[in-house]
Amino acid sequence: MSSGYALTVRFTTRDADAAQRFDALVARTLEGIRKEPGTLVYVVHVPENEPLVRVFYELYSDRAAFEAHEAQDHTKHMLGEREQYLVSTEVAFLNEMDGKRPASQEAT
Repeated sequence: MSSGYALTVRFTTRDADAAQRFDALVARTLEGIRKEPGTLVYVVHVPENEPLVRVFYELYSDRAAFEAHEAQDHTKHMLGEREQYLVSTEVAFLNEMDGKRPASQEAT
């Protein structure tokens, strides 16, 4: 596997109310993301014992698919709205080397 392109993003929200509002924003955004053909995985996690933190794992078929995701109106809206709920954002971009995926998501 060599063509996958991924990132993790760690968001820390201001407080419990901001976390709830951020989650609602993400839920609305996911409606559009689910229709993106090149977005293979887009999952939000809450780390144990860190209720104000959200960790996103995003896997795209390639960098072009990530760029197409970033160009979508629903993504642009989320990027513009999210800062009001956050105290920090940490992003790590990842180049896929090897691994296991469901057969329908195998990189070529």
